[in-house]
Amino acid sequence: MANQKGGVGKTTTAINLAASFAAAEVKSLLVDCDPQANSTGGLGFSRDPDRISTYHLLMAEASADQAVIATELEGLSLIPSHRNLIGANIELVGAEGREFRLRDALKSVRNSFDFIVLDCPPALDLLTLNALVAADSVLVPMQAEYFALEGVSELLDTIERLRQSFNPNLEIEGVVLTMYDDRTNLAQQVTQELKKHFGNKLMETIIPRNIRLAEAPSYGKPALLYDVRSRGAESYIRLAKEIMHRIMQSSAVDAPQSATKDFSASDELKRVNES
Repeated sequence: MANQKGGVGKTTTAINLAASFAAAEVKSLLVDCDPQANSTGGLGFSRDPDRISTYHLLMAEASADQAVIATELEGLSLIPSHRNLIGANIELVGAEGREFRLRDALKSVRNSFDFIVLDCPPALDLLTLNALVAADSVLVPMQAEYFALEGVSELLDTIERLRQSFNPNLEIEGVVLTMYDDRTNLAQQVTQELKKHFGNKLMETIIPRNIRLAEAPSYGKPALLYDVRSRGAESYIRLAKEIMHRIMQSSAVDAPQSATKDFSASDELKRVNES
């Protein structure tokens, strides 16, 4: 989950997409790669400096399986972050294999999850670089604004350079529009430009502006646990379903059996909320 422009919904998308995978009975892991640790807080965990975090993985002080913690939602796990992670940008400068630290650390848990979602900071720094080297693909959340188009262009240039130097298999999973307000002409114009530029890489699912999405992190919950009936929760459920469907179509290997089921997370979570 990458976009160097801040405030485009990266963390909201990371939390709710990972939660939606889990609600579909597809095991998912959310890795908080941002020193702000908003994904960690958004799932109800305090910023604990004594807890094993992404920082310890990058410093090779702990293994990924030691860092994984279970969340309130069954099937969703987290590798938390802490503000000390910002020091990794300095400490890794002269380190050997600095770009591959996260990729190497996650090898021990790759086969334990169907999806691993990496939430990047809003910067093209060593933390984001590590995440992009570790990733198989990049999902780019963005708002339908003029300056957002410029930011995506810079990110695509960075991804192309990464392919040449560190991760030749890195793909663009897609671009997803967030905080979308279809009442504005600008949003509709930007959407048309993105369709011309990205074609089928532009996700069909659009995430609307939604107060429940904004409120959920303050309660330490993904939107589908906070209010499964909200437009925001329903949109991320559709986005997860769209991504799983695309992967099943494009992959030569068998998809997880659970990913082929009807997406009945809404009914399941309704019962959770009512209990």
